[in-house]
Amino acid sequence: MTLESRHRRFLAEINVIPLVDVVLVLLVIFMITAPMLYRGMDIKLPTSSTNTIKPEMRTVLTIEKDQRLYLDKDPVSVAQLEQKLKRLRQTHPDVSLYLRADRNVPYGVVVQVIDGIKKAGIEKIGMVTDPVGPEHVVVPSLPYLPPRKN
Repeated sequence: MTLESRHRRFLAEINVIPLVDVVLVLLVIFMITAPMLYRGMDIKLPTSSTNTIKPEMRTVLTIEKDQRLYLDKDPVSVAQLEQKLKRLRQTHPDVSLYLRADRNVPYGVVVQVIDGIKKAGIEKIGMVTDPVGPEHVVVPSLPYLPPRKN
C-alpha cells in the first residue's frame, strides 16, 4: 500500500464553472434591472415657436509662463486685449471668458489681465484649474504657542 500511496497525487484545482455560471446569471439580472432603476417622470412639454435658451459663446484667454497672451488660439498683447474683448462683447453680449494662467505667471500680470477683462465689460469669468492630484498646495501650519498661565 505504501507504493500505491506514493504514486497517487491529489488534484488541487479550483472548479470555476459554478463561479462563471453565477457571474453570468448576475450579469443578466443587472442588465435587465438597471434600466428600470432610473425612471424619469413622463411629462409632455408644451411647444414654443421661439427658443428661450440661447447658446453661450465661450472664449478662452491663456497666459503662458513667459507672459504671452492668447485669445482662443490668436496671440494678443496686453494693450490690444481690452479692445479685442470689447469687439467680442459687441458681437456676442453673453460671452463667457475662461482664464487659463500658468502657475508661474506673476500675480500682478494676472490682475492686470483681469482688470482689462472687467474694463471690456465682460462679467462672466471663469478660472481654469487642474484637479488636485499628487501635487497639491501645502498650507503652512501656525507655530505652536504654549498655553498661557494665569
